[in-house]
Amino acid sequence: MAMNAVNKKVVVFIMGATGSGKSKLSVSLAAHIGGEIINSDKIQVYRGLDVLGNKIPEVERLGVPHHLLGHVGNPDEEYTARHFCFQATSVIERIINSGKVPIVVGGSNSFIEALVEDPDFNFKSNYHGCFIWLDVSPNVLNNFVSKRVDQMVNQGLVEEVRGIFAPDKDYTKGIRRAIGVPEMDKYLRAEASKDMSEAEKKALLESAIAEIKTNTIGLIGRQIGKIRRLRDELGWPIHCIDPTVVFQIEGDKQAQEAAWLKMVFNPSLNILQQYLKSE
Repeated sequence: MAMNAVNKKVVVFIMGATGSGKSKLSVSLAAHIGGEIINSDKIQVYRGLDVLGNKIPEVERLGVPHHLLGHVGNPDEEYTARHFCFQATSVIERIINSGKVPIVVGGSNSFIEALVEDPDFNFKSNYHGCFIWLDVSPNVLNNFVSKRVDQMVNQGLVEEVRGIFAPDKDYTKGIRRAIGVPEMDKYLRAEASKDMSEAEKKALLESAIAEIKTNTIGLIGRQIGKIRRLRDELGWPIHCIDPTVVFQIEGDKQAQEAAWLKMVFNPSLNILQQYLKSE
């Protein structure tokens, strides 16, 4: 049932390419204003691949409830935008009814577009969408995610993918669509081979890691293109925040945090508070 237009509640969307800092911002905003987070990343909905999928660790969630995160147990299940919309609208209502603010965060813009635009879900009639886009300079972000892939390898990426590896599985479905899984296929097949030298196996692993970096950078380009289309073609009122300077500060955590507060958190909070005032 549609709400009275005067009583429309705010639903916040934190958007941006992979690696742009969406999780940190969403948790900080939620902790500050009394919000709960709804995951809109099509890989993070699955249980598993916490390192590769870059799921926010429990310790960094600041006690903020997270919904639709790791709730799909079957790695082969197809979780579509339609599934997301049905579940997200239900969670949004529960969060609002408990007096909290729903914050939708994730890099799967197809999920977000379906939720907002699909007439079956009546989003525009029922809610005010507050859209915040973390738009990091592509060159800076590409460099950051390349380093992050190396960190993921150190944190157990290979072991994680090995845990779900099955030679007969389809890489176009379920959790195995995740960048990092198909790329590891040749290496994992060769790993058990007695006909291949350790040097050859190492070369395959290095090639797989390089391919993960290339494909992640390709994903960033597509994600940014989709957000621009939502803004420029569909007319979404997307507020752009540029955290590039924060990414360029290296080795000084205190300076980085100060820059993040000044250039990312405070401007985002100001935008959000304007929306909340108009509820």
